[in-house]
Amino acid sequence: MIHLGDDRWLMALWMLPPAALIAAWGLHRRRVLLRRLAETPLLPALAASTSLARASVKALLMLAALGAVVFALARPQWDQKPQEVRRLGRDVCFVLDVSRSMLAEDLAPNRLERAKIWVRDALAAMKGDRVALVAFAGSAVVKCPLTHDYGFARLALDDLSPDSVLRGGTLIGDAIRLATREVFDTDEASHKDLILITDGEDMESFPVEAARAAGETGIRILAIGIGDESAGSPIPITDEFGRRTHLTHEGEEVRTRLDAATLRQVALATRDGQYLNVATGTIELDRVYERLIRQAPQRDMDSSAAVRYEERFQLFVGLGLALLFLEGLISGRRRATE
Repeated sequence: MIHLGDDRWLMALWMLPPAALIAAWGLHRRRVLLRRLAETPLLPALAASTSLARASVKALLMLAALGAVVFALARPQWDQKPQEVRRLGRDVCFVLDVSRSMLAEDLAPNRLERAKIWVRDALAAMKGDRVALVAFAGSAVVKCPLTHDYGFARLALDDLSPDSVLRGGTLIGDAIRLATREVFDTDEASHKDLILITDGEDMESFPVEAARAAGETGIRILAIGIGDESAGSPIPITDEFGRRTHLTHEGEEVRTRLDAATLRQVALATRDGQYLNVATGTIELDRVYERLIRQAPQRDMDSSAAVRYEERFQLFVGLGLALLFLEGLISGRRRATE
């Protein structure tokens, strides 16, 4: 049974009937013009060197060659061969801070939206890895379990906001512990990456200790620190009347700063962990993924049976070329002996 690798090219076969009609019209037009040049008794003498039959054969060969080439473009295949398809990859969990401090606008449009853009870029570059998503503030929640469905992960990412968790605050350690316990497979000793994106402000959740415990299970942490590290940035809020102000505490404006020191300790508490200090700059997370995750050792994620067909388009390309060669050998004029 013939299988086609790209059957969309078969639509091009619809141009053969119009081409055949054009060729037939051309032959008919030639006959009409010859008749106009002379009376019927003189026509054989004037057209002695012209062979309409040869011209018809040449047109048929040209159409057949065109049909063979179009069919070759559809990639005909046969001779089924079963094979096992192995999927290699790693388990990657994005742990994203959605606390109100992530609404600070020292990155445009704000820290949280910028982080979501970076994660979206990384998802677009993923091939074969399983991905999960954890949101955290004063508590943590798994928004997307480990999956190969990157579309679902993107939908979960798009929905993230400070309302995604029930409690305010920032408990980085609790988020790491939740990912370690509920996201990753504890039976797998390696090939696990936790990408933490936060401004690093923590409310005594012991994140370094949580990272060290995660590292003992084979998790590597890549920590990405965002936000102004020196002057900090105010946290915008909107009141019930839609008026936009900034968060204050005891009459003083609250400014959120990047805690790079803590995040660096969190990353280095795991084997091969890295801290990426973005601050108020930017990062191409898709390139980070290619460099640090795709180049890292992979494991068998799963395997499945598939059927592979042998490509046979070469036969039809050869047929088309042979027909074109034959068409070129046939002269459109009669031989003197005919």
